[in-house]
Amino acid sequence: MQHTPPTLPPLPPLPPEAPLDMPVQRLHGPPPGSIEVKTQPHGMLVKRLLLISSTAVLALAASTQLRLLLSREGMDAIDVVLLILFLPLFSWISFGFVNSTIGFIQLISGEHPGFTAIPEPAGALRHRIAVLMPVYNESVDETFGRVRAMARSIAAAGAAPWIDFFVLSDSNAANGQLEEAAWRELASEAPIAVYYRRREQNIARKPGNIAEWVRRFGGAYECMLVLDADSLMSGSAIVGMASIMEERPSIGLLQTVPMITNARTLFQRWMQFASEAYGPIATAGLLWWSGSEANFWGHNAMVRTRAFAHSCGLPDLPGKPPFGGHIQSHDMVESALLRRRGWAVHMVMIDGSYEEFPPTVVEFAARDRRWMQGNVQHLRLLDTSGLHWASRLHLLIGACAYLTSPGWLLLLLTSALQVIVSHRTTLVGLTSPGVLWLTILLLFGPKLMGTIWMLASAPRRRSFGGTGGVLRSVALDIPLAVLMAPVTMVTQTKALAAMALGVPSGWPAQVREAHRIPVLAVLPALREHLALGLAFASLAFVDPVMAWWFSPITLGLLSAPWLISATSSQWLAERALAWGFFRVPPPQLGEPPMQQPAPRAPSGAQG
Repeated sequence: MQHTPPTLPPLPPLPPEAPLDMPVQRLHGPPPGSIEVKTQPHGMLVKRLLLISSTAVLALAASTQLRLLLSREGMDAIDVVLLILFLPLFSWISFGFVNSTIGFIQLISGEHPGFTAIPEPAGALRHRIAVLMPVYNESVDETFGRVRAMARSIAAAGAAPWIDFFVLSDSNAANGQLEEAAWRELASEAPIAVYYRRREQNIARKPGNIAEWVRRFGGAYECMLVLDADSLMSGSAIVGMASIMEERPSIGLLQTVPMITNARTLFQRWMQFASEAYGPIATAGLLWWSGSEANFWGHNAMVRTRAFAHSCGLPDLPGKPPFGGHIQSHDMVESALLRRRGWAVHMVMIDGSYEEFPPTVVEFAARDRRWMQGNVQHLRLLDTSGLHWASRLHLLIGACAYLTSPGWLLLLLTSALQVIVSHRTTLVGLTSPGVLWLTILLLFGPKLMGTIWMLASAPRRRSFGGTGGVLRSVALDIPLAVLMAPVTMVTQTKALAAMALGVPSGWPAQVREAHRIPVLAVLPALREHLALGLAFASLAFVDPVMAWWFSPITLGLLSAPWLISATSSQWLAERALAWGFFRVPPPQLGEPPMQQPAPRAPSGAQG
């Protein structure tokens, strides 16, 4: 007897369409009209001038000292190149130090409370909110596990009548079938409305995915919470952000600062510790001078839907990728366009906002290359008409974060050339002790301030494993960071060179599962790193003193395959945690506790 397969229940329909016009913006010409910002903090101009002037004083003092020392022996062409490279690079590390110092003062004095909860009741909500999770060929089990956890947390916060959840897929057909099956199961039991839509064509990637939703459904929702596939937020945090948007209608975007969650490999645990230990002081400094001209990081942010629709329709840039075509790092541009229309863009440090981090250096480098292409592309947008100057500063800072890598490499090569060709003292040897100590302070000062901040409060100190745990973790973090810095420098320089040759980064699906990388597997991608490390090591035959100064860079480059392999290990991550390294405060995900989806062990996983 032939059995008839059970009939699947009809799909819950998508909500009725509520179209919202989202015109493509003109980047040049007369700027559009704007509204009045009512949440601009006082004294922002003075704060920004203090930040910029302090940075300039440090950089000019060091470069002037170097110029005076170089001129004693008569300056040649190589000396001029050194000075040209030294000033912007020293300005970059000075800016980071000044920003962190301001944040440290804010936190240690209590002027800024740091990460806190937003105790806003769901009864404060008056408009509907949509939670949007764009996905692209992600792990179905883990993605929908996060959706389930957030749906339950939203309902527990009392916001089920006000909040709908949309999974917006750009996945291929095979992955889409698995997503739809997982969604069917979830939608039938979820305590809030959960919808699923898959686009047949992945047009304009994530910004195109969001724009398509806005044009079809945006008119029904006052705000949209934009997530990534690896985002996790508590219902209390979501409700608190929505309440702020209700109370302050001139805010167009509210960006949280997500912490790292679900860390499994040593690399992830290391980055998680660095984020929790040093990130708050840098973030508090950023909030201090950003005000209502803050940034958008593309996820874990609440956006006013109509403001976004009227302000953020992105045009294609003239030319071919990587410099033309779709605007790749859309988020920073969208925040600048929102502010151009007069909408305030704020950033808040709250509990309950999390994201995952790439499991290995290799996956991080792949993601970093995409970010680099998008951030360097922003140089073409600096002359966009009507932008607030602080928005232009954000775009420039984002690009400089990647342009400094080839700058540091050129400075090192020029310093070596100065000794080899001109037989003159190396740059380090010329620099006065005062400038050397200032450089060390600027590079490691934020870590020192982060350490003091962790130790200053007994509850915070215990959450990081006590005084011993803090000191052990910092003692391991510093040499790891020193070894990794030259690896990142060469990797970013290679990626930038490829971009300059017209090779786009592409947008492959992200690898989020933990996996151990054998040393031999990573060697082919590190040929340039090893060759440069050997070249720097050979300087010992020319100038042993210079080779000694270069030794941290040389060691980092030559140890790169083993460093990448070791930090990809889950076993080492577990051992480090057992030995008291890289402990961090537990996640604050609200009441009742929101459980993260259990990570799947990859097949063939090894220590």
